[in-house]
Amino acid sequence: MGAILLVMGMWKRFARETVPTLVDLPGGSWAVGAVLGVITVLGATGALRCAGGASGRTRLARGLHAAGTALCCAAAFGPLFYLLSGLPGKNCRSESCAYIPGTGSAFLGYAISAGLMGWLVHRWISARAEEEAARERERVRRLRKKGKGKSRAGRLR
Repeated sequence: MGAILLVMGMWKRFARETVPTLVDLPGGSWAVGAVLGVITVLGATGALRCAGGASGRTRLARGLHAAGTALCCAAAFGPLFYLLSGLPGKNCRSESCAYIPGTGSAFLGYAISAGLMGWLVHRWISARAEEEAARERERVRRLRKKGKGKSRAGRLR
């Protein structure tokens, strides 16, 4: 438990010290939020693609697959927690918990870009799946037309 709290505290401190630098980059906080949103969507897409099917491989391949999945999950959740760590603490009155100018607009840019990019990726994947289903239906239709797609009972009739 102590190690988890230590890592969380170090992460928050890292975020609180680096967010002002990122927000001051060209493009401002909106661009930072948009880039972090795109990273989140790409990480989530990679994690979903890597999540299944690691069995039947060597131990090294399974380990590399697990490491890739963990890296994609970190890319999916890391930017969100990074921006959340930059927001002010609820019950902290210390100067280190003060509001960092631009964090709110970066978070809004993050939400908009992640939502838009996620919707586009969903539409793209759905279109590919529909195209594949249409190809399969056409293949089965051609087989049935030749008489090869029927069941055994259907051929005997």
